[in-house]
Amino acid sequence: MKLQKGLLCVLLALILGTLGLTSALTAAPNETAYRGELPLGNPGLKETRTTERVTPGVTYTRIVRGEESKRDFYTVDVAFRADRAAAEEISARLRADGYKPRVEKVSDRAPDDPADSPSGYLVRVGKFASQAEADALRAELTTDGYAGTRTVYTGEDGGKTTGPWVVNVLKVDPDRYSGTLAPELATQIVPERELLTGISARTGALAAINGGYFVIGPNDGTPGDLAGISVLEGDLVSEAVDGRTSLVLPEGDGAGSDVAALSDELSVRSSDGATRLVDGKNRKPGLIRGCGGEGGDAPTEAPKHDFTCTDPSELILFTPIFGAGTEPGEGAEAVLDASGRVTALREGRGGPIPPDGSVLSGTGEGADWLRAHAQPGRKIDLSERLSGEGVRIGEGTGVVNGGPRLLSGGEPEITAFAEGFVYPENPEFYYRFGERRNPRTLAGTTSGGDLLLVAVDGRRPGYSVGASFEESAGIMDALGSDEAVNLDGGGSTGMTVGQRLVTRPSDTTGERPIGDAVVVLP
Repeated sequence: MKLQKGLLCVLLALILGTLGLTSALTAAPNETAYRGELPLGNPGLKETRTTERVTPGVTYTRIVRGEESKRDFYTVDVAFRADRAAAEEISARLRADGYKPRVEKVSDRAPDDPADSPSGYLVRVGKFASQAEADALRAELTTDGYAGTRTVYTGEDGGKTTGPWVVNVLKVDPDRYSGTLAPELATQIVPERELLTGISARTGALAAINGGYFVIGPNDGTPGDLAGISVLEGDLVSEAVDGRTSLVLPEGDGAGSDVAALSDELSVRSSDGATRLVDGKNRKPGLIRGCGGEGGDAPTEAPKHDFTCTDPSELILFTPIFGAGTEPGEGAEAVLDASGRVTALREGRGGPIPPDGSVLSGTGEGADWLRAHAQPGRKIDLSERLSGEGVRIGEGTGVVNGGPRLLSGGEPEITAFAEGFVYPENPEFYYRFGERRNPRTLAGTTSGGDLLLVAVDGRRPGYSVGASFEESAGIMDALGSDEAVNLDGGGSTGMTVGQRLVTRPSDTTGERPIGDAVVVLP
């Protein structure tokens, strides 16, 4: 009987290998079952899957699909123009300078974009087998006065290719997993960032994945501040980019995790009866990364990804999770004790935050409101309301910002236009961000209650080309998700398993420090 079982295992392995679907026999079948091959490239591409059990109820699967295409090459993007005439004008100039340009139409737009014309036209020069050759041409073009050029690999264009792709999947089954799944703030305070490997080691995580969008440089706000909603153990840390889709993690083992569009309303009422909108929480006043706020933000109160809106008159609430002190600058600040009583009114910003209280920091009209209604001894009541269809934020709930939504009810629903990933005045932004293939971090839930955390390696020609938004939706559907959201990607994409980094950083400098992560704890 043992010999027969052994022969059956060998036969099964041979069959799987022939089909290009191999899997390590280290996890129970019901822990790793997915809907089918990944919809990347043509059907039937070689696909291998290796699965290991991280802990009961949590598996890590590495999927490798396809191979480098002989049709893909390196080229130089000289310009992107919304209309063909403008692209042809640049092309004519290039020809006059001795180059051999080509103009390529970019037809696709975001699925929810109301416009139906081609999104634009690329002007390109050169076809090279190596990046070094393309970089040399790019340097020559720069010398000849062509600014803003970039070297690109056509396998990342978003069109037909054979890959390859490397997709890393963490699957959490709350019925079997007995640990804790939660967001973790980098450095444990809002300012500054931390490597995913550092977060994983510090928390003793069994596995971890990078989280939401965040501020990188001081010109866009507080570095490390989450550029969207952040909720830790039921407490709002960062305000929402209103209406943008996020990952909701109830307290505990991941049971009841959800993908939902969230909004918030923050306001204060003084004991003298005056009320005012609170513009944000734990960030630099006046700079709103990702926009999507209210109260006079310019140029828009709608979401606008990777863009910093401004507002000279704001009221920002700082809590101890921001660190020792508030952001410095002109304005006024009211220091509140744990009951909301004003203990001090300070001229200028940048003072200490009481460990058991908070600080209201105002600029412009916001500072004037504090001077008029937040004198010492007054009581300030804070109102915070989070809303999202079918979502309940409990005491232990965590929220990680993201966007756009990818799946809803088991069907593709890519809300890129609605969530600010399309600039009508600059269609190149969506082409670069959503249509081209990039490293992606994805999260989704299944009808059976499992949580999927996925990292797609990218910007690594010959290893993994990444995924477009449309391909990301297809990946999550094939893995069994009914609801799915895109999290921060690009150079931020990362996953650790057992303290080892299983993804390959796409930044030339290596692993990128991030703002938060989702950690799988014992």
